[in-house]
Amino acid sequence: MSSVKKPKLAVWKFASCDGCQLSLLDCEEELLAITQEITIAYFPEATRAVIKGPYDISLVEGSITTSHDAERIHRIRRISEHLITIGACATAGGIQALRNFADVDDFVSMVYANPAYIETLNKSTPIADHVFVDFELRGCPISKYQLVELISAFLNGRKPNIGTHSVCMECKMKGNACVMVAHGTPCLGPVTQMGCGAICPTYDRGCFGCFGPKETPNTRSLAAWFEQLQIPKDDIVRVFRGFNAYAEPFRKESEAHEK
Repeated sequence: MSSVKKPKLAVWKFASCDGCQLSLLDCEEELLAITQEITIAYFPEATRAVIKGPYDISLVEGSITTSHDAERIHRIRRISEHLITIGACATAGGIQALRNFADVDDFVSMVYANPAYIETLNKSTPIADHVFVDFELRGCPISKYQLVELISAFLNGRKPNIGTHSVCMECKMKGNACVMVAHGTPCLGPVTQMGCGAICPTYDRGCFGCFGPKETPNTRSLAAWFEQLQIPKDDIVRVFRGFNAYAEPFRKESEAHEK
């Protein structure tokens, strides 16, 4: 009797810091259980071994910042039955998307001794701007627990059980005092999707929006509260321009206060 072939998983990197790929390696015991059910066919961060595609699942980290990457992501899409973007870079352009609000040539000339050798696109864009994406896993970095849940859902043919409520709900469940109400600290928790376990508010820091906008985020209302706290407009712009600066709700709100 022939054995059933295990699904093949590939992990791809574009412009990013590798943090989301490391989240997969951080799964440790969970990763051992995963490898019993799937074949890790391509994952340069973890192994030099390569099994040719096509692949059942492709996890893609990083944003598109060069014309070469724009071509490469189309090739990956063609050999992937399911393509899943992981992390803020892949889902929203990442921290490098801050360049989208300025002239990238200004940065190139300041950073590199020979700017003429640098070939880059004017903007850092998410993967979904270039190809169809089956699922977006948020975070900077992603939650390893959400990643395991996502892979488990694929293996069992069901919808991933990943919440879309706000970080404020996580704060409530942990019994945290609201840092904005108690201390007047700017916090993106009301408009940010859960997933981090409310790490920053737990230590009296405002949420930085690592997991991107939640469903139907009311950024206008939150910005109005920031104004009532007498937070300067320039600081309000900076609050929304973090790891998910180019996610549409955050981008529009920051631009509204920049004018």
